[in-house]
Amino acid sequence: MSDLLFPTDTGSQIYLDANATTPVLPCIAEVVSHTMQICFGNPSSSHITGIQAKHLLEQTRQKARDVIGAQQGDILFTSGATEGIQTAVVSTLIAAKNHTIKNPVLLYGATEHKAVPNTLIHWNAVLGINATVLAIPVSSEGILDLDFIAQHASDALMICTMAVNNETGVYQDLNAIEAVIRSHNTDVAWMVDCVQALGKTALALSDTSIDYAPFSGHKLYAPKGIGVLYIRQGSAYTPFIAGGGQESGMRSGTENLPGIAGLNKLFSLLLDKANDTFKSLDVLHSYREQLQLALVDTFGSLTFNHAFELSVPTTLNFAVDELSSKEVMDLFDAAGIRISGGSACSSGANRSFVLDAMGVSDWRSENAIRLSFGPATTQTEITTACTRIRSLKAILQANCLVVSDSSVPNQEVCALGLTQFRHQGACCWLYVSADKQAVIIDPIVELIPRLEKIVHTQNLTVAAILDTHAHQERCGATVLLAQALQFSFEDENQLGWPVAQTVIELPECTIERIATPGHSEDSVSYLLRCNVSQQVRFCFCGDLLLPAGLGNTAIDGGNALVMAHSLRQLAQCLDNSTVICSGHDYQQCFAINWQVQQQQTPLLQALLSNEISDSEFAQQKRHSDECNLSKFATLCGYADSLQHSTAHELNAAQAKQMLTIGDVYLIDTREPYEHGATNVSQQFAINPARVMNIPLSRMANALVDGQLSSQGKYILLCRSGNRSKQAATNLSQLGFSDVYNLSGGMALL
Repeated sequence: MSDLLFPTDTGSQIYLDANATTPVLPCIAEVVSHTMQICFGNPSSSHITGIQAKHLLEQTRQKARDVIGAQQGDILFTSGATEGIQTAVVSTLIAAKNHTIKNPVLLYGATEHKAVPNTLIHWNAVLGINATVLAIPVSSEGILDLDFIAQHASDALMICTMAVNNETGVYQDLNAIEAVIRSHNTDVAWMVDCVQALGKTALALSDTSIDYAPFSGHKLYAPKGIGVLYIRQGSAYTPFIAGGGQESGMRSGTENLPGIAGLNKLFSLLLDKANDTFKSLDVLHSYREQLQLALVDTFGSLTFNHAFELSVPTTLNFAVDELSSKEVMDLFDAAGIRISGGSACSSGANRSFVLDAMGVSDWRSENAIRLSFGPATTQTEITTACTRIRSLKAILQANCLVVSDSSVPNQEVCALGLTQFRHQGACCWLYVSADKQAVIIDPIVELIPRLEKIVHTQNLTVAAILDTHAHQERCGATVLLAQALQFSFEDENQLGWPVAQTVIELPECTIERIATPGHSEDSVSYLLRCNVSQQVRFCFCGDLLLPAGLGNTAIDGGNALVMAHSLRQLAQCLDNSTVICSGHDYQQCFAINWQVQQQQTPLLQALLSNEISDSEFAQQKRHSDECNLSKFATLCGYADSLQHSTAHELNAAQAKQMLTIGDVYLIDTREPYEHGATNVSQQFAINPARVMNIPLSRMANALVDGQLSSQGKYILLCRSGNRSKQAATNLSQLGFSDVYNLSGGMALL
């Protein structure tokens, strides 16, 4: 049983993701535990224990009525809001099967939780209703378009809106929506998602014509798996779960009495005006203002994605102007601050559909951060959160992520050598020489602010801004970056190479240029050669090569036969240990050398070993590209799956035991700003000298710089175990035999 328990020191955690879920309040947990152990009866039983359970159930139902202002209608206990939504939609659509509307529609707000449109679409098809499902547009502030509702209400079988948005906290004017709906259709079913409204806004459902209103306990300090559905008197209803007839036949299945007991205590707290557990709106507004100031003080340049005056005070949705949401979230997580990117239910998405509906910029949608707190939050918790947030500024300054206030900042991230920057699979490379000259290869428009900040805060001298080819899938960034950095482009060719130079000379190395057409007519590769050993350390090949793959030739200027010639020519210049730096990395490889590149790219290996001729290579490559083009039309190249990792997985106890051996080292693969927010050596009780911070962005440099030995023993870690697993996979492919990944990462320590 102890294996299932995590450390109980919650003081180190600042939880600011209450819109996703909340901890169960101690007083509620106590009631839940009591119900599980003492008042555990089945409400359907006729003996005293059952009667007690039934009393608790009905008492909770009445308190629910008092909290949401619904003395008429039905209060149904459910497993949560999703079940409530299913029940409302199914009930409505079954009742509407015999409708006579010529062009029926189902309306939902464009910023609704995905549970709503997905449910409408699903049951519309399953029940054969065949209505058109339409999203109600919203304004730039997230407010529903009432004219659109008025236009379609007469043909609507159901209209779904929400009281408070889960991503932005924007609340709707339900009275205005009701007036529009009922002036055009007195009979249409109207569901309002009230999940985020409970405890944050006043509700009086019996005074409205709302037909269905789902609620969920875990969004407001009650347990998961319990919720409530309000059903207006006279509204259509079909039991969604049939069986033993519980809940007066409306929802079968033995009631979740412990969860219901949790709701009972929650409702008591909400109804007790003398109890200060739940804070007033004025207090909650002051909390938001304090957090807003802390964010501005820390990040400086950021944009809030919603109007505070139109939102509940417990939600702040923002984007940092020059940092991705992943970077912000990783930094906060490392510092023990829990936030989310948009909706927790859609955390795998690349952008926010809510913000897209509001018409915000791509950057803000792709990099939105949601910070949310519950109405039971205390001033002490807010003060601690603000202090912790402000403490991140020094880390951000040290890592070139914000401009430092100091005249002599102590930056660390732009360590000498090579750093990789990524945006949606595209790769940009920054090489910094010993005398702080910078060469930027394949810049990306979205990364210009970051690169500009790094160059300026590090006092770097730009030696060159180079493209390996004119990228067809994105706007060119060399000229824009040169303008941002005030770097003269007068004496450079279209790809940025200085026309008067055959090489770019740096103190420790020389960069050479070699024409390598094939992916495109203008493709070139840049070879970074060590001045001492004369070995090519890095090959910046653009999209001629991708990790475990080759560039696409089925595009304008692509030529498979010419690619064969280029690959043979390039092979004459490279050593097995040369690190291949591609323009794209769809495989999440981060670092691969020439030897492994050949081993993992069968067509390349066949060409260079003379198993096939150039013309045979071209024939097979054209066929492969044509096949891949039908599946992956936008990709700049295609790769076979990389070989499986031979890295071993360790749990925390195994890792700590292994670290008692003196020759085992710990590699933190998180970015320096994350690493700087936690004391890894202290957490593992080892000498700091045995901890290395090698983020994925610096893995290529570490291979060349001698930081790692293929004979060494390494345990890799990150926040969740995902990035470190990628790095372990990477190293094992490169011949590292004693590589281990900390399963679950820092999260499961």
